[in-house]
Amino acid sequence: MSARHTRWRWPATRLALVAAVALLTPWLAADPHAQDLLTALHPPDQQHWLGRDHLGRDQLARLGEGLRTSLGLAIASALLAVILGTALGVLAGARGGAVDRLLSVCADAVASIPGLLWVLLIAAIAPGQKWALYSGLVLTAWVEFFRLMRSHTRLAMRGTPVEAARLLGFGGLYVLRWHVLHPMVGVLGRLWAYAVASAVLAVSALGFVSVGLQPPVAELGLMMTEALPYWYDAPWLLATPVVTLVLVIGSLQALVEELVEAPASGVTP
Repeated sequence: MSARHTRWRWPATRLALVAAVALLTPWLAADPHAQDLLTALHPPDQQHWLGRDHLGRDQLARLGEGLRTSLGLAIASALLAVILGTALGVLAGARGGAVDRLLSVCADAVASIPGLLWVLLIAAIAPGQKWALYSGLVLTAWVEFFRLMRSHTRLAMRGTPVEAARLLGFGGLYVLRWHVLHPMVGVLGRLWAYAVASAVLAVSALGFVSVGLQPPVAELGLMMTEALPYWYDAPWLLATPVVTLVLVIGSLQALVEELVEAPASGVTP
């Protein structure tokens, strides 16, 4: 088995471990909100594998909840973005005319402002609310999917396979499914993974500057902010969310890059 054939398995394994921590900590760790000031900043031990934070809360339980929060928002927002962007892109590319111009203008208007600023503006409307972060993440992510599918649809609708399918009597839904959407499933999946990584980073960045989710919610960026005053006395509190964030984003990007390179080299993962 070649190195190219197995290289994608390493980031996939790391992501699986992160997912296991997120999903299993409700059963393996204590209540992430239970406080015990007498054990504040207690180092890792056999009972509390990642120690306790400044309020005596179990760090492993907090990490699990933070992963569920960050990944949940990121995955859900990226999923809605790919659905919305794909649908609007296909509509614009297939219909053309005024519909295409209107949707393109909307996409250009959204893209003219940095994505993180959009998220910040919407989050400021309802500070600490998950729906505000979710809406902002979707608003910034759908444009990439829209532009990709608009360009692809315009080219596909003028291609020979589509003309042949129409001459054979196949309907519009058949054409859209097999000649427009089906060839782009892999590309959309890879772009979705990048969108998830970007969303995780955006949620963590906003939490770090205290304009995202608010305590007592556990979130990776917020955990970093809470741990900063104690980095000297309890460095594991800061290291835990930092290493986890780097692991998640790096593994997602590495996995996508390997899956992109594999077809080009003739290898099937």
